[in-house]
Amino acid sequence: MRKLSMDELNRDSVEAFKNKKKIPLVLVLDNVRSLNNVGSVFRTADAFMAEKVYLCGITGKPPHRDIEKTALGATESVDWEHVPDTLELVKRLQVDGFKVCAVEQAERSTMLHDFQPEPGQHYAFVLGNEVFGVEQDVVSTSDMVLEIPQFGTKHSLNISVATGVVVWDFLSKTLAQEA
Repeated sequence: MRKLSMDELNRDSVEAFKNKKKIPLVLVLDNVRSLNNVGSVFRTADAFMAEKVYLCGITGKPPHRDIEKTALGATESVDWEHVPDTLELVKRLQVDGFKVCAVEQAERSTMLHDFQPEPGQHYAFVLGNEVFGVEQDVVSTSDMVLEIPQFGTKHSLNISVATGVVVWDFLSKTLAQEA
């Protein structure tokens, strides 16, 4: 086997990407401190064609070299918006018809492997601060809480890893429903 060259990957231009239909998913970053994590989320949003990334509260926003270091240009291809208050955004998304899912460990959470997206439903996944997670008022207001099962000694995953796990799970289940 031989690795493919960048030319052989035949990736879309930023303009072509922006015009493509996206998966029915937005990502909401709730007070994420690490600019590298923000950049990684942008890159994941680009890879899996998320509709938008919302940067809430203290979450850093482009342009910033530490975001670009991990985003590798995805801040240009992925739509994004800064919103000062996560809770206000969650309520607005719900009014707009999104099902809001906090990614957190909580009472009555739904394990990710048990989660089945509803066909045609738009989702917003809220991912939290590296130390404190998703704010309690946001968890309480969300339509559901998704929990990534973990079996080791640690109690959480890095937000960039959690984003990749949740978005891939959503995309693979959505594609299976369409098949």
